[in-house]
Amino acid sequence: MFHQPTSHPPAFSSFAHVLTPADYGWDGERERAFAPLRADGLVPGRVVRAERGRCDVVAETGPVRAVLVPPSGAGDRPTPCTGDWVALRPSGPAASATVAEVLERRTAVIRSTASRTPRAQALAANVDTVAVTVSLADPLKHGRIERMLTLAWESGATPVVVLTKADRCADPTSAAAEVSEVAPGVEVLVTSAATGEGVDVLTAVLSGTVVLLGPSGAGKSTLGNRLLGEDLLATGTVRGSDGKGRHTTAWRELLPLPHGGVLLDTPGLRGVGLPDAGEGLEQTFAEITEWADGCRFTDCAHTGEPDCAVLAAVEDGRLTRRRLDSYHRLQRENAHAASRTDARLRAELERPRKQIARHVRALKQSPNFKA
Repeated sequence: MFHQPTSHPPAFSSFAHVLTPADYGWDGERERAFAPLRADGLVPGRVVRAERGRCDVVAETGPVRAVLVPPSGAGDRPTPCTGDWVALRPSGPAASATVAEVLERRTAVIRSTASRTPRAQALAANVDTVAVTVSLADPLKHGRIERMLTLAWESGATPVVVLTKADRCADPTSAAAEVSEVAPGVEVLVTSAATGEGVDVLTAVLSGTVVLLGPSGAGKSTLGNRLLGEDLLATGTVRGSDGKGRHTTAWRELLPLPHGGVLLDTPGLRGVGLPDAGEGLEQTFAEITEWADGCRFTDCAHTGEPDCAVLAAVEDGRLTRRRLDSYHRLQRENAHAASRTDARLRAELERPRKQIARHVRALKQSPNFKA
């Protein structure tokens, strides 16, 4: 039996027919892999909304409110997040349905937490398309777009840049061309949820499980309602004082799209840390990665080495200094993120700081030192 949360009604309750895992992407490959678990009395389901200690799951009999079972033994089972496929132990006369297993994720959008501990937060699981939303009503922030794209590429899904609020931009075509310069290999689409511009093209491009990723005020929920065909997602206005959006989406939820696939709306992201995203960086800065093959040294840092093909591209105008600086900045952040879980790399990063500290101590101990 499904128990409706008191804090907010489940959005999927508005659909006329009973939704099942097939509506959310369950396929034959997953069914074959699930056979041993089914033989143990478990049934598959997909997490449409996750909370602390419990989650809303669409199972074969419809929506279920399930509780999480602490993992037994030394296994480090991931905490279910929106989009996860799970194995459910059905409810009985004296017990609620429980999540017994989190099935292997094909893809996952993961960001670093704000804490100093080496932890990461899964924003969405089993995603096929990451729609990086960028508002044309605000000045374009290239660094933010590059950061979001790095996160999207690293997930294993296909990124798409969706420029929203085209009706509030004087020259959307020029803006799209500008964004394309910092998004090599990524389709850039111009849309307006207010007028419907570009929504049909966007619908044709999106496939499978689609997650909307972007800051508050980018128009994710308004665009999501356009794609869904009805107002299922809460929307709000942007503050006039600073142009920032209010967090109208308070949780991540999964909703089936009328033309197939499912949509995952997310709360606005004001800070996105990179969780050791080396491959994502290579994809986001694909032209730098390609030019680096022409450098004299294989470990060239592109900061001043002789015969550096990347610096040559900056000098002749093929690459902007801003983009190279952004690449270096995200590289440093990524190296720090990796060092939080890699003891050897952490020691390498700390060595220069320790050498400087030792040098300063030696100077202070010198008889000729003057404070």
